Amino acid sequence: MTTDLNHILIFKTNIRTKTQKRKLLGMLSAHSGIQQCSVDLSDIDRVLRIVSACLTHQQIISILQQQGFDCAELV
Repeated sequence: MTTDLNHILIFKTNIRTKTQKRKLLGMLSAHSGIQQCSVDLSDIDRVLRIVSACLTHQQIISILQQQGFDCAELV
């Protein structure tokens, strides 16, 4: 299965712990508009990568802010 690169959304976050990561990924994985998601805690930007054909960067930022996280699009 191939992933359309136009559907990959990448963000800088303030996710710091494995517990925060598990909580957030569990919530995002349950979202019907998200096909895949991952967080790289070893990266200085704590990169969140999401594959979604229907959600926008702003929608993802809003979802994370509602959960108490800072999030900004990486370009």
